[in-house]
Amino acid sequence: MIVTVQRTGGFAGLTRTWQVDVEAEPDTDAWLVLLDHVPWSSAGSRVAGVQPDRFVYLISADTRPRRKARLPESEVTGPWRELVDRVQQTASVDAARPEGR
Repeated sequence: MIVTVQRTGGFAGLTRTWQVDVEAEPDTDAWLVLLDHVPWSSAGSRVAGVQPDRFVYLISADTRPRRKARLPESEVTGPWRELVDRVQQTASVDAARPEGR
């Protein structure tokens, strides 16, 4: 299962994407618990209240059914913040790891 965080906007208007294959992580069960705690159903797909020069996050999980949310930076709090931070940190570590390790 792939979890993707895409961040767009900000002052420069750049897009950055991080992905994690949850099933390849040693703590898969912890990832699944976190994904269950994220309030997917309360997140809209449209961004209301976007402020200039702030980020917008598109967060998705390849589950059944597929989960997807689009949030302005100001709403990335609680479980959302935990998920975004964890995906960014794990993807950064994985990207720095040499092939085959």
